[in-house]
Formats: sequence, C-alpha cells, structure tokens
Amino acid sequence: MTLLIHSMSEFSDIIISAMSLAKVSQIAEIGAEYGGMTSILADHAESNDGHLFSIDPGPKSEFLDWVATHESVTHIAKPSLSAFPELKNIDLWMVDGDHNWFTVYHELKAIEAACIRDKKPLFAILHDVCWPAGQRDMYYAPDAIPKEYRHDYCMDSGAKPGQSGLLREQGMRGMGHFGWALHEGGERNGVKCAVVDFINEAEATGHQLAYAEIPAVFGLGILFDATAPWAGALSDLLIPFHDNPLIAKLEQNRLANYLTVLDWQDGVLD
Repeated sequence: MTLLIHSMSEFSDIIISAMSLAKVSQIAEIGAEYGGMTSILADHAESNDGHLFSIDPGPKSEFLDWVATHESVTHIAKPSLSAFPELKNIDLWMVDGDHNWFTVYHELKAIEAACIRDKKPLFAILHDVCWPAGQRDMYYAPDAIPKEYRHDYCMDSGAKPGQSGLLREQGMRGMGHFGWALHEGGERNGVKCAVVDFINEAEATGHQLAYAEIPAVFGLGILFDATAPWAGALSDLLIPFHDNPLIAKLEQNRLANYLTVLDWQDGVLD
C-alpha cells in the first residue's frame, strides 16, 4: 500500500502556536481525524480548561471508543451544516470535512454568523485549500449537495496537476469512496474558491479579515479577524510560511513523486 502524508497534524506545531496566541480553549472540528489532529486538539482543550466538539456523521468505531474516554471531547454525529445550532462560544473552527465549494462556503457563512452572535473574533483553519481540492470539488456524498451547486463528477477517475479534466485509471482518485468534479477551476468549484468568495463578500460588508496560506500537504488556510487583539502576533507567526515559494516547490515535488508511484502501480509506467 502506498502511503501519502495528508493530515492537518503535519502542521501541528504551527497550529498549537496559533491556538496559544489566540488563547483558544473552545474548539469545533469539522471532520474527525482520530489519531491525527483530533487528539492534538483534545490535549490543547483539556490543558486550557476547554472543550473539543468533533463533528462527523460517520466516524470509525475506534474514534467513538476514544471519545468515550475523554470528558473534554464531544462527538456530534451530524453533517457540519446541521451541527452549528449545537455550537456556542467557539474560539477556533477547524474545517476539514467535505471538500467542495457548497459545503465550505456555507460552513464559513455559518461560522461568521456564530462569531457575530457570540461576539467572538472569527478564527478558522481550513485544510485542502491547494491542489487537488483547492479549485476542484470533491464529493464524499454527492446527493447531499444541491443539484444547482453540484458539478458533473466521476467516482473512479483521477486528477493530476495541470490537467483540468480527469484521467481514467490514473492520478489521484477516490476508488468509489469520493468523486471529483469533471473539470478544474471556474465558479463555485473547490475549497479555495469558497474561501475567496467568502472573503470578498465579507469584506464588501466591512468585515476586515486576514488570510494566510501554507502551500504544503494539500494546503492549509488560516482565516481570522484582522481586528482581533491577537491578529498582529498571529500574522507575525504566519508570514514566513505564507505563500512561501520554497514550500510550494517542495509540495510540487512531493506530489509528483507520489503520482509517479501511482502510475507504476497502475501499470502506466514500465
């Protein structure tokens, strides 16, 4: 089996530092990643007299067993957009669920509304803002996406960098577990597109936001209120990583190597 570095936990040092700067104690995690970022978030919440709310409609049984042993963790077994009424006074929103424009855009709108209601600065960390899902929708549950927002998709074709279309039996593919939009780019397509659309709409209403992007491990986006008391310190932490060309080059090399291994496995290369 070929393994690929894919977890938000690869950014754990940066995320932990960011949480400390923003004095985070109450955390909402969209998309449980038991054994990865979830345990790190739980440890931080517990050590800061806080709580972790982990939202996932269908986690593994091992995750549920783990939650049962941690009083500082609550599992909400609902799709993210249905879980927001149960979330109050959240300091940090970790967004790593369904990687498509409709879901992420509406998650961000719901996060903004919750922050306004609770008089909290907006602070969200999002995964998969770069290739492959940055500008191409991924669907774990296509039928859950309203038809008018769902692109034509395929469950068994693969994506490769620099190619808008999909490839049969090549590239990064879901093997029936998820589907890709048939084309890359354009309106309402992908996680980064959702982030950009949200920021543009928020700033048009006077909401001052800051955004940093670390172009590694599928891309980490950090979105926060530019007027928060900790915004300057957080910016100082993130500036060396933001849109760093060396990091981006290393990510391109990592993906090229991984996709070459997939081609060997698929018999595309001799």
